[in-house]
Amino acid sequence: MTRSVHALTYARPSVLESTGSGRLLGLETAGGLTPRGAEARPRFFSGFLAAPQVAARGLLAVADVAAARYHQRIRPGSLDPVVTGNGDRLRFESFSGCGGVYARLDVLHEGLGGAETGHGTTNVDVNDPLREALSRMTGDDPLHLRVGPEELAVTTLAGAVVEKKVPLPDRWLRGFAEAQVASARFDLRAELSGAEAVRFLRSLPRTLSRGRGPLWVVPAGRTLRPTTRPGPGAVCLPGPDRLVALERVLRHATGLRVYGPVPDGAAATASAWEVTLPGMRLTLTLSPDPARGFSGEGGVLEALATEDAAQDAELVAVLLAWEPRIDPADLAEQAGLTVERVRAALTRLGTAGRVGYDVAEAAYFHRELPYDADRAERHNPRLVSARRLVAEGAVELDKALATVTSGERRYRVRESGGALNCTCQWWADHQGRRGPCKHALAVRMVRRGASAAEPVPGGETRVTRVVPEAEAGVETGAETGAT
Repeated sequence: MTRSVHALTYARPSVLESTGSGRLLGLETAGGLTPRGAEARPRFFSGFLAAPQVAARGLLAVADVAAARYHQRIRPGSLDPVVTGNGDRLRFESFSGCGGVYARLDVLHEGLGGAETGHGTTNVDVNDPLREALSRMTGDDPLHLRVGPEELAVTTLAGAVVEKKVPLPDRWLRGFAEAQVASARFDLRAELSGAEAVRFLRSLPRTLSRGRGPLWVVPAGRTLRPTTRPGPGAVCLPGPDRLVALERVLRHATGLRVYGPVPDGAAATASAWEVTLPGMRLTLTLSPDPARGFSGEGGVLEALATEDAAQDAELVAVLLAWEPRIDPADLAEQAGLTVERVRAALTRLGTAGRVGYDVAEAAYFHRELPYDADRAERHNPRLVSARRLVAEGAVELDKALATVTSGERRYRVRESGGALNCTCQWWADHQGRRGPCKHALAVRMVRRGASAAEPVPGGETRVTRVVPEAEAGVETGAETGAT
């Protein structure tokens, strides 16, 4: 598995300390992007929080997810949380080390006491002493939050005194992007009051027996009822123990909103669980299975496979201005594109970590993740394999039918109603629920005019040819290797 080392440098450790006017939570920032360009230690906010204890516990919940692995738990977690200033709110994001849980705390305008924030994205240091101090915090004494160095220290700090180096696998980067794409397909499926939310979440089983299917929940009066089969209004709850971070804020919960797609048979799906808090929202998004991270879901592949989306993304990126809510219709008007092309461009930008998705507002938001998320595209196994098939001239088209030669096997890819299906084992196993296989993706590239005359590593350049179906003998069956 390809991975890199991501270096985080902070001027000093983040700290919670007592002052004459209350407590000061100083969150130190690493390098990040702002409207002024790259900054070593950007400064996003300085002001008092409306609900100090709630904010402290919400930040701990996000840090819990950043440090956790809900699958193969013996390995350590990964990265410090990411913070984005969007002018009217602060968003703290993290992603679990196993790649299956995405967390975000939105501290809204009212939670910031009506104060405005700066614009940009960076990592924030959440160290063990700070976690201990936040967990011991009680009462509602005033809490002053500072995100970034003190104003007078911005120009005087020299050198980094805290450095963290963490491994950053490609599948972690892909998963972060796929979580946004999955969320954009969700609808609000259920809503509970604060009291019912607490009762329901505390009643959930901590573990499920091995070999059982996914757990589902369905509306039942004013609450939700767990079930083993999806019914009307059902939402998948894959691995209920992965909601444990929500316990940090339950005593302050004013409600629970549950989001998910319409069930596709009994197949497990991703879902999002949002606890509403005074002036804030804490959301956990779960992959379809604890042992299955977001990286293999394939939701971004269609957008990555088109040349139009690449060009459109460059244009749309110029129009982003750290907005807390992105309106595709407005962007379409500004860019002179259709709304559909803007949405594809936003999906591609999400893969590069440049936009996220807020299920509560059903809208994208601008942020720039502080790492090389373009690697998520360059090293996506299915995308790389599909481009190689195109370059090798492995795709033969004939109207709605295509034949793809991969290794010693040949596969039929047929288009029906705008969707592609394939005779490979990947399609037989997943039926399109985890995105297209590499064969269907290669066919999509050729049909959309992707370059089919690319050099084949270690070999000559080949060109795709179109042949009548009668010439194409096809063998069905499984294929080994990455799909």
